[in-house]
Amino acid sequence: MFSNLIWMFVLLCISVGDENSIRDADIFPSSPEIERGSSLKLSCVLRKNYTPQRNASHIIWKLNNELIAPENYNIVNKTVSNITIHNFTYSIANVECLMKYSDKELPLAHTEVKSGFRPDMPENISCIYFYDVNLTCTWNAGRETSLMTNYTLYRKLMSSPDLVKPCPAVTESCSLFNADNVYSNDFCFQVEAKNVLGASLTECVPIPLQKIEKFAPPEIISVKKIPGIKQLLTVTWKMPEKIIPLKHIICQVQYRNLYSNFTEFVNVSLNSKNKIGSCNLTGLWDSTDYSVAIRCVNNESAFWSGWSGEKNESTEENAPSGKVDLWRVIESSRLSRNRSVHLMWKPLKSFPPSGRILGYKIQYFPENKAAHKRTNNSTEQKMTLLLNEEAHIISVTAYNSAGESPEAILRIPSPDEKSSQVIEKVVTSTTNEEVVVQWITSEPETTKYVVEWYGELEMDPFGRSWQYVSNSTKWKINKKNFKPFICYNILVYPLYGSNVAAPSYTQIYVEEKKPSEGPVADTGILGKNEVTIQWNEISKAKRNGFITNYTIFYKPKNGKELNETVNSDVLQYRLKSLQANTQYTVQIMASNKAGGTIGEPKTFKTLKLDKEDIFFIAIPVEISILCLIGLWMTCVLKKHVFKKVCWPDIPNPEESLAVEWPLASSVNNSFLKRMSSQTKTADFEEINVLEYCFPEESQEGSLLINYENHVSECTGINTKGITNRDEKILHNEEHEAAKSFSPSMPYIITDQFAGSQMHSALIPVKEVQPIEVVASDLCGCQQNPIKNEENDNEEVLNLEDFSEKTLFNPYLKNSVKTREFLVSERLPEHSTDECRSQSGALLPFQPNVLAQSYITVDMFRVAKGQQCERAPL
Repeated sequence: MFSNLIWMFVLLCISVGDENSIRDADIFPSSPEIERGSSLKLSCVLRKNYTPQRNASHIIWKLNNELIAPENYNIVNKTVSNITIHNFTYSIANVECLMKYSDKELPLAHTEVKSGFRPDMPENISCIYFYDVNLTCTWNAGRETSLMTNYTLYRKLMSSPDLVKPCPAVTESCSLFNADNVYSNDFCFQVEAKNVLGASLTECVPIPLQKIEKFAPPEIISVKKIPGIKQLLTVTWKMPEKIIPLKHIICQVQYRNLYSNFTEFVNVSLNSKNKIGSCNLTGLWDSTDYSVAIRCVNNESAFWSGWSGEKNESTEENAPSGKVDLWRVIESSRLSRNRSVHLMWKPLKSFPPSGRILGYKIQYFPENKAAHKRTNNSTEQKMTLLLNEEAHIISVTAYNSAGESPEAILRIPSPDEKSSQVIEKVVTSTTNEEVVVQWITSEPETTKYVVEWYGELEMDPFGRSWQYVSNSTKWKINKKNFKPFICYNILVYPLYGSNVAAPSYTQIYVEEKKPSEGPVADTGILGKNEVTIQWNEISKAKRNGFITNYTIFYKPKNGKELNETVNSDVLQYRLKSLQANTQYTVQIMASNKAGGTIGEPKTFKTLKLDKEDIFFIAIPVEISILCLIGLWMTCVLKKHVFKKVCWPDIPNPEESLAVEWPLASSVNNSFLKRMSSQTKTADFEEINVLEYCFPEESQEGSLLINYENHVSECTGINTKGITNRDEKILHNEEHEAAKSFSPSMPYIITDQFAGSQMHSALIPVKEVQPIEVVASDLCGCQQNPIKNEENDNEEVLNLEDFSEKTLFNPYLKNSVKTREFLVSERLPEHSTDECRSQSGALLPFQPNVLAQSYITVDMFRVAKGQQCERAPL
């Protein structure tokens, strides 16, 4: 209560003194620092310029921009508002007071509040004394206070505690640079830590200066080898100037083998009066580099000096004690029997090494000609020799300044030598870190082998690696010697002294991933329901593992995808049961243990017909073609026959020589036109028919009538007259003869007609009344039957369809449908007893008279001896 009254009095005084201040309010205390976890109390005091409407009751508080609950407020009067925050745990926080009036928040004042802890008592005071330079002490301050804390180091003389030397610091270290640090005096040290919350002071800790002395590192003058003395180095160094006098010094010499990185130490005792120190390092390796460093310490002190700078030197050399690892790759020439022998070697890693290798000496000679020895020197670890077909002995030695190593010897066999296969099988496997190779041999007495490995695509013979294996048929090597996703060839060679036997071979991938690309599909033989799919192997550089199988994906257009899987040694496959005349898309996927990769798609279309279909179609087509060819040949050979049958020559009345036709009559025959336009069933007058009688002439006569129905019945025929309204028709045989001369009968032309001079005459006929025809009027002709089948030169077309229907003949423009057949006038007259025919009246021909009826008379030659009788008209 009393403290609150004091705060109110202070605030009142400040408010009176700050009447001219431009601020509207103040927060007290300003920037407080409190103990973490305690309660925070603040006051906000308004200035006088605030009106009564705006007093302390309108003040609100915020902590880090968050509103503080009103129950923590305390309104002292109209101008003072207090806030209390319990258990304040923020290390740093911002507190502000605001005026809230008419729903507005106006900032008045703000302050920063810090919380922390009282300082702990410092611990573990330690000091280091650099003779005649300074005295530095350090300590552990304990818990972080989060507040500004000051430290003070006090050095007190044990014999006079009042003599105190302070050393202020804000960190956990402080150094005294005064020269009054006499090493013979005994001192004690204590540290005080202080902040706004409190202070803590340690007890005075006694520390003798001799025990905390530390001096600068020594300086190495030299590290030398003594000529003629092997495995020894001499080290010399210089001590620092500022050392406590009359004290015993211990120096430690460190030497490190740079070949094996093995480190050893040697301690050397010195007096502080000795400014130079030295020692001999013995038992070292021949021709080996060593790194030397030194540090020293007062035998009473706990602190060593720092290490000096390192200095390197090599011991005396000795001749190399071990053979080189020698190997070869034999490359035969295609053009000659000479061979390129690629030699490779690596120095034997002897322990310890003998010395620095300066070069290598290579000697070689034919096996049976030692006198022809040749020598080459090289600083590299490889060489190529061109050897002939003879067997050779090759040796390689390493040399340095002290001498040469033992010879490594290999025998190069002649090309004609054949060695037996000793190793039966090689098996490889991998673990997390190693590649393991094991092999089975048929000769257990073999104890030495060479394992050779190289990338399958490695073309450089010197790019191969090898390693000798003794007394074992199992070999292990770290995976780091192999690259991932690359196929390696591994060969195991048995060794018999300097002879190398035939190797056994295997391959391995230490790590696989799916192929970089897929196979490219191609189509081979296409069929109607099947197709051959072909592909090439993926290039070795893109396989990334052993190919285990191929998968063929094929899909018809707008159909379901199908697949087939084949072994890795299959590079073509025949897809069957495909749809005919269908487009397909095919892709090939190559797979290994790590996965598969699909190649580019290939589109193809199955055939509409296969070979069998084409065969069964081709046979009928070929037969048809053969038939057509045969028919064509027949037509060519018999074209005259077919022409006569299919396209006969029909006489043209206008071209007839029997009569001369007036031009006007042939063009303007209006009567015939009217006849053709009228009904086709008009009645026509009958005409008298005179029977032809054709004598035989060398069986070449061709008849205009049906030979079989008329000529054979020319004589001895009984007839009956039948009258039917407008026409008389002969009965029985005569009826058939009349049909032979039907008006619709076409003209028939024979070979004899074409061979002889034929004449046609148009004979005008007068319309006559029907006259009865009797059988006795017919004439009989005494002649032998004409057989047209026996005459190869003459062919007669027998008329089969003699229709009773009356038709116009389009070739006879002035013809009528009633004809009168007459016997040629040139025929000889015969007795009326032998031949009689119908009689009728004939009107003479009238020139220039239109619409006269006419008939055509074909003139034929009459065979000799033919007799025909004609009745008088």
